[in-house]
Amino acid sequence: MEQFAPGKVLRSRYRLDRILGKGAMGHVWQGTDVYLERPVAVKTVAADLLALPDWRRTALARFEREAKAAARLDHANITTVYDAAVTEDVCCLVMQLVDGTTLDNVIDGADDGRLPVSAAVSAAAQLCSGLSAAHAAGLVHRDLKPQNIMVRTDGLVKILDFGLVKVLSDTDPRLTMTGETLGNLAYASPEVLAGDEALDGRTDLYAVGCLLHHMLTGHRPFDSQGPAQLVTQHLTASPPQLGDYGVDAPAALQDLLNALLAKRPEDRPSSAAEVYATLSPHLPGPDPALAVRRMPPEDPRRPFLVPQGPIMPR
Repeated sequence: MEQFAPGKVLRSRYRLDRILGKGAMGHVWQGTDVYLERPVAVKTVAADLLALPDWRRTALARFEREAKAAARLDHANITTVYDAAVTEDVCCLVMQLVDGTTLDNVIDGADDGRLPVSAAVSAAAQLCSGLSAAHAAGLVHRDLKPQNIMVRTDGLVKILDFGLVKVLSDTDPRLTMTGETLGNLAYASPEVLAGDEALDGRTDLYAVGCLLHHMLTGHRPFDSQGPAQLVTQHLTASPPQLGDYGVDAPAALQDLLNALLAKRPEDRPSSAAEVYATLSPHLPGPDPALAVRRMPPEDPRRPFLVPQGPIMPR
């Protein structure tokens, strides 16, 4: 297996320049496609994970699954996959490099960590638009969190990292490792935390509810310092209301949050398109001045001058 370091060129084409982030499955690098002379993002499998003989085959199978799953998605709100290699010598996923910042940085930079209602609704609607395409392809992300969501400098929201994606048609039990922690506890659905195997798109909609609550209030709906207590809150506690934080938002948004954060999947909206439709009355209207005015970085409202509609479920 290749050893990855700055300056390394993979497949005689993709140069690794610097590490952008580290995750459970590996590293994400800022790189360069030396043939097309364009920047790219390159994800590589963690060497320490592959060093464990019992995990190596499973890790490579999961990585190959991620590459093929992500390559099937062609949507404005999902990061584009350019290339991939899964061999004994090279294991990498080459993706579009998004010019922007992660959603957690957008939230941290807002007043009191709260986005305006129009911006929070716009970001959530864009997430639902991207998720509608993933769910239509039979995929569940199950690791949505602010660090996995990019907001481009023109405001376009991009979903990153399908490294924990579950292909619904995949029945190979070896690809779900016993004791594996999936996703981020702060945004994980009760069924993920309970270890349920039958997951569908409503798992991602729970995460959208957590994210929308966070964007509107500056706080995650459940925010315990201890992981065991945090899991218990997701499984049993009622989420706080927007009014508890002094947020002035339409009652319909609170009703939507209550539905998204329902403990049972069957009590949540049935699809990302349904959530988008509920959010749509609260999206900012087209503003010709906004289209030509120089925008501050990372404004999630801008793409809704011409919204990217969701893919409707069949």
